[in-house]
Amino acid sequence: MATDTQRGIQNVCLMILAAVAVGFVLVWFRSVLIPFVLAVFVAYGLAPVIEIQTSRLRVPRPLAVLMTLLLGIVLLSTAGGLVSTSIQQLSENADSYQAQIEQTVEKVLDSPLVATLAPGFADELNFRELVPTRQLGAVLLGTTNAIVDLLSKGLIVLVFLFFLLSGESAVRSRGVRAEVEAKIRRYIVIQGALSAATGILVGGILALLGVPLAMVFGLFAFLLNFIPNVGSAIATLLPLPVVLMNPEISSGVAVLAILLPALVQFTIGNVISPKVMGDSLELHPVTILLALMVWGALWGVVGMLLATPITSVLKMLLERMPLTQPLARLMAGHFEPRPA
Repeated sequence: MATDTQRGIQNVCLMILAAVAVGFVLVWFRSVLIPFVLAVFVAYGLAPVIEIQTSRLRVPRPLAVLMTLLLGIVLLSTAGGLVSTSIQQLSENADSYQAQIEQTVEKVLDSPLVATLAPGFADELNFRELVPTRQLGAVLLGTTNAIVDLLSKGLIVLVFLFFLLSGESAVRSRGVRAEVEAKIRRYIVIQGALSAATGILVGGILALLGVPLAMVFGLFAFLLNFIPNVGSAIATLLPLPVVLMNPEISSGVAVLAILLPALVQFTIGNVISPKVMGDSLELHPVTILLALMVWGALWGVVGMLLATPITSVLKMLLERMPLTQPLARLMAGHFEPRPA
């Protein structure tokens, strides 16, 4: 009995050391691994598009791959142009936004509540020194550099994607690989369709309400919808500064600009998505939350986007090994022991 206990402790220690080593590798080679993993998941999502072209339209596979990649380049270029144009608009309106921020803060500081609770505080505070206009330019420059970096990674993803789609074998996968591919493909296709619907509805609503950068907020809603729970909340709050600091937007429109997108996010995320997706990933909500934190710490926002499918694949692999089956059941939320 003592030997079995010691062996179990050794196995747990080895698993912890292996997890730490893998974590260091993921961080050290993140510049290569992030575009490659993104390309793998995008390839799973584009596989049905290629299959439709080859099976129903009788298009040769090389031509179908080329047309699909061209579609990806067009979408990537459109998204990049949209964001770049929006950044330019922000740069042009930086002074007006700065003035609106100062007016809002001055109204708050001059309010009777502040004067009662902190007399003399408004006279001692120099808001222009706290938030100077130059800082807005620096923020916009940093945002532009981040967009350029993201587009460069997108080009690397397209290169990886070309070789992945071109080298895909026509032989059907079997066993664990077939299960993994089927589950990932189903998740990406359904989640992509739901995210696209969310982005289109959010962007359309904001555009009808006259909110600046409506299409950019729709694009962010599409991307952030891949992050469970947290992403929808962030996407709902993103337009808040622009809505509140724009003097041309009335209070009623501002309320609708927050309420209607939140209603869309809630309906798709909590009503439609559970019925369509079901429990296909078989992950406990706490497991998903921990996965978001871990992969976010390792790979940033991209890690949070990929946290759910990567964790689902990891769970399926752990289920295949007797030593790690209890951990896989714990990730699925099965806390009771397996019946004999």
